[in-house]
Parts: sequence; structure tokens; C-alpha cells
Amino acid sequence: MKTTKPGEGDMTTESDITDEELERIEQLCRAATPAPWKSFIEGRDHWGGSDFIQASERDIELSGASHADQDFIASARQDVPRLVAEVRRLRDALAAMKKDEARSSC
Repeated sequence: MKTTKPGEGDMTTESDITDEELERIEQLCRAATPAPWKSFIEGRDHWGGSDFIQASERDIELSGASHADQDFIASARQDVPRLVAEVRRLRDALAAMKKDEARSSC
């Protein structure tokens, strides 16, 4: 794995997310039932019935998932697209800073 000390050179590693991986993640998000998704746990969020994720188009029931798993899955529907957008925003900001730095060093 390629690593550098903080503040030195290129901070990329072999585990960095590639643009292709970001695009794949975005495609998965676009293909999924639209947000918002909200987890409902029987006894915590409602009484009677089963645990489910309320999605924009239909309810989703999971088999074998823990309450924590269900909460994570429901939250990820909103969180993952925001995280991808933030990665792209930060990459653009870093590229702009490097470009400015290169211009000012000339």
C-alpha cells in the first residue's frame, strides 16, 4: 500500500475510492427505490405489526436483519448519496487548490 506522511506529497493509497467506484455507487443509488427511507421497529417506533423500512414507493420488510442492520440500511439510502457528493466536492476543491498552488509557484 502506498502511503505518505501527513503533509507530504500525494495522499492517495491503494484503498482510495476510484471514480469508477463512485459511479458504480451512484448507479446503485439511482436504481434503488427513491429516498427517503425510514426504519420502523415494532415496540420502538410503532405498536403492532412487524419491523419494516418505509420507502417512498412501498414498505420493505427484511428477514434476519437486526434492528441495527435495519436502521443502517434505511439511513444509508439518504446518507450514501450525500457522502458520494461530498467526496466529489472535496476532490474538486483539492484539484482547484493544487491548480492554484501550481500557478503561484511559477
